Order: sequence, then structure tokens, then C-alpha cells
Amino acid sequence: MGFLRKESSLISYTIDKGFTNNLAISVQNGQVAVTAPWYISRKKIEQIIIDRKRWIMKKIKEYEELNLAKKSTFENQIIRVSGEDYSIKILYKMINIPELNLENKIIRINLPIKYRNIDNTKIIILILEKFYKRLAETKIEEIMESTRIMTGLAPEDYVFSKMKGILAKFDAENKIIIINPEIVKYNEEIIKYIILHEFCHLKYKTHAKNFYKLIEKYIPNYKSVENKIEEMF
Repeated sequence: MGFLRKESSLISYTIDKGFTNNLAISVQNGQVAVTAPWYISRKKIEQIIIDRKRWIMKKIKEYEELNLAKKSTFENQIIRVSGEDYSIKILYKMINIPELNLENKIIRINLPIKYRNIDNTKIIILILEKFYKRLAETKIEEIMESTRIMTGLAPEDYVFSKMKGILAKFDAENKIIIINPEIVKYNEEIIKYIILHEFCHLKYKTHAKNFYKLIEKYIPNYKSVENKIEEMF
């Protein structure tokens, strides 16, 4: 791929060299592609692109105007991270892989420029899922360890798995705690309660009276936390 800045415009293009006698420039789906004989230099190709710049920019503009309606449904949508609301801002840059950064209550998602005029909802969902999982892997390990020390209980292991309508559950047969990565949408108070809740199932399988007594031992205001969870989830 090459990049050519001419005045205020930046033209990105791909070059496919082969055993052909002609040089051709095409603009498909907003992308500039050059097919050229193997012996033509990059400098020569750049000059031809400069000479045809007006036609190239016209074709790119036509494509963009036809695809203005193809916007991501996530643009400016509000999502939650650690109990705080963040808006999503999508930017398009000359990069090869997507990037995600948090800044001032904004989740900035940088996408390769090739995604500019397509519905990128699916890729945004995938990026956010990976983000939640990475964040969960960092936060949950510390909370799991502190809960183990506090209660003296310990599951065989814990795993992350996306679950509909469930933030965490205890697999009694394998003594494994299964955690929805989206648990990191909530604040630390709620995360700690949910982890403790699943730890207590190591001792009591059902939500009997003694089960909640054990929870109350470590979180006296657990009912208040449960009410918050019901309101938010």
C-alpha cells in the first residue's frame, strides 16, 4: 500500500504489479487500486496518480456520498465501564488493525480507513467484547484472590464466558466460577458482591438462610447492593 499527500488531500492506494502491458487505476468501494507492469517504478506510479488526482478524488467523493447512510449504530452510543457512562467515538485512520482508548469518559475506537463507509456494527461489537474481556482478566484476578483470603474458600478455577442475563454463576459439579466479562460494566462494589456470592456457593449450594448469613458476614449491606444490581442489570 502507498500513501500520497497532494496539497490537502491524502490518497491511499494499493499496487499490483505483474506481467501486463498496461497501467490502470480503478476506484472500487472507495479504495484506489493500481495495476501496473512489473518494471514501472513507484515514482512513475506516483506521478500518474498526481496527474489523475482530480478524477480519483471525484470517484472517492461519489462513493462517499452514496454511502453516507451507512453509519455504525454505535456512534455516540452510551455504554458503561466500571459503573461510569462512556460515549463511543469512532475515528478512521491510516492503520492496519483497530485500536481502542479510554479518555475523558469517551471510548475512542480507531478503525482502518477501509471501514469508513460500511456498516461496522459487528466489528465494533467484537472490539468491545475483547475490551471487556481484557479488562475483566485484570480486575477479576485481584478480587478473586482477596475474596479467597477473606473467606478461606477457593474454587478449583474461574473462567470467562459471555452469558445472556447472567453476570456470574457457580458450576457446582466442577467447582468452577463462570464469569461474564461484561461484569466490568459495573462498579467495584457490585463486582465484589457478585464474586463473593459465587464463593459462598462453595459452602452452600442453595440460597438458603445460612447462605445469606455468610454473605452478610462479609458484606453487611448486601441487600442494598442486590437492589442496585436489580435496577441496573
